[in-house]
Amino acid sequence: MDTRRIGSLEVSVVGLGCNNFGRRLDSDSTSAVVDAALDVGITFFDTADVYGGTKSEEYLAHALGRRREDVVIATKFGSAVDEQTRGARPEYVRRAVDDSLLRLGTDRIDLYQLHTPDPQVPIEETLGALDELVNAGKVREIGCSNFSADQLREAEEATREGAARFASVQNEYSLLHREPEGDVLPECERLGIAFIPYFPLDNGLLTGKYRQGKDAPAGSRLDSGRGERLLTDRNLDVVERLIGFSESRGRTILELAFSWLLTRPAVASVIAGATSSEQARSNAAAAGWELSDAELAEVDSILTRQG
Repeated sequence: MDTRRIGSLEVSVVGLGCNNFGRRLDSDSTSAVVDAALDVGITFFDTADVYGGTKSEEYLAHALGRRREDVVIATKFGSAVDEQTRGARPEYVRRAVDDSLLRLGTDRIDLYQLHTPDPQVPIEETLGALDELVNAGKVREIGCSNFSADQLREAEEATREGAARFASVQNEYSLLHREPEGDVLPECERLGIAFIPYFPLDNGLLTGKYRQGKDAPAGSRLDSGRGERLLTDRNLDVVERLIGFSESRGRTILELAFSWLLTRPAVASVIAGATSSEQARSNAAAAGWELSDAELAEVDSILTRQG
């Protein structure tokens, strides 16, 4: 599999999101998914302290075992583990990293990310604590998630000369959610920050399993109240057109979803979760479509067409 860079880190262009570990998958099922991901060349694993009620980090560590040295582990802090365990205060950052290191069974985190901005803490204070972690060898690179372009600029301006700076930002981005194109992606290119898209399949809407005129598959992620926001007539119409576009070229909408994101220069790795070995393999195989300029223009026309 091709690789790209996040600061000093070399990562596979498809990464494995670990939010299902400890939530939808037990330890044995997690190991099966991780094994399949490694077999197809995925080396970038993205988790967080809150995933699976802190079990995700533990299950990932167990699944990797001695192969930890072969992969890049990204985790996050800042979201509420409980009422007392949250935020971006320097004293909490120091505690959170040690907790994650223990759960991950490792002596360093390759990419340590602030999960969400903390308006109660000046960003320079958080960056100072993160720089301490880098200097102590506990963290190799630092990143952020759910940051706006203004917040990225503020963080860059607050970084002391020679100190660790955000190497990446992880925000939602997909064919159906193009908000980052307005300002965050251009800011990433200007600052040399890697962009990591999450929800690249828009909660499964871009897998082809949800079709116009058909009920959502029983037990699927969108077979519930939250599906109402995504399973709109417009979205389903766009999906049908994207499926037609892909199939006319002997491809799938899954391939389009991954490969389209990877045409963006700032995108380093597209992370998607998997609940089975088959999903992990399918996601890895989906990044090989080299879209031409004409194809990209046609996709853009489908996405912006009215009615």
